[in-house]
Amino acid sequence: MKKISILIISLIFAALIPVYSAPLTGGVSEIGRGNKVVDAKTNAPISGARVALPKEGYKTYTDKNGNFSLNTDVKDDTIMSVQKDGYRPFSITINREIASKPMVLGIQKSAAMDVVIDSDMLHLGDDNFSNDSANAGEFRLEAIGPSYTKRFMMTANTLAYNNFLVIGSIIGIDTKMARSMRQNSIRNSYSSPPEVFFNGRKIAEINLNGDNQKIKLPRALIKPDQTNEITIQTGVNLFQRAYIDYDDIELMNLSIQTE
Repeated sequence: MKKISILIISLIFAALIPVYSAPLTGGVSEIGRGNKVVDAKTNAPISGARVALPKEGYKTYTDKNGNFSLNTDVKDDTIMSVQKDGYRPFSITINREIASKPMVLGIQKSAAMDVVIDSDMLHLGDDNFSNDSANAGEFRLEAIGPSYTKRFMMTANTLAYNNFLVIGSIIGIDTKMARSMRQNSIRNSYSSPPEVFFNGRKIAEINLNGDNQKIKLPRALIKPDQTNEITIQTGVNLFQRAYIDYDDIELMNLSIQTE
């Protein structure tokens, strides 16, 4: 492969209930060189976008031509985020192989009724995990507990659209399906899938690690012009009987997006 080739990142959205992770697919092109952030619709370069690897404590900004460099060592899978005012939160799971090739990242403009729930990295679980767990070598944050809850407003206008909870990136899931897909190296056990609740009702399970997982919010559960609530609860080790062993996972960029 020529050195001038660029890895173009494309993201395939996951299915809904239960949620299955989208694989990261790559193609090669020779439309330019270097890492770049562009508008997903127009391909225009975006300047001043914040590019970060939270677990590595690294951040940088795109220049006037949308270019950026990753001047840090990327080893195993880690989450990279891109943030820019007026655009939807974006994150992607990268590794050394992906980071070694130039990337072009397309981000989408925000819709008027989008809601950013949380753009920080979150670690759910109990800080008790095997080194064979999916992405265990990349865990850096202390766990906040087995669940995360956030309240937010949704306007009555959202009822005219389809609304989705979008999880930008999630790693660490050790379900049976994740094991079968070789997302971890655990041989003798697996965990129940993380569960997603909206206004007290379970709406999805997440079985695989991945990026941009979309979960449709049932219109009948939306409380227009009132406070709504999202809860994400991690799974438990189904083979541990002596105590509750929560699956440690990390996720980033939670938002409500309308279509």
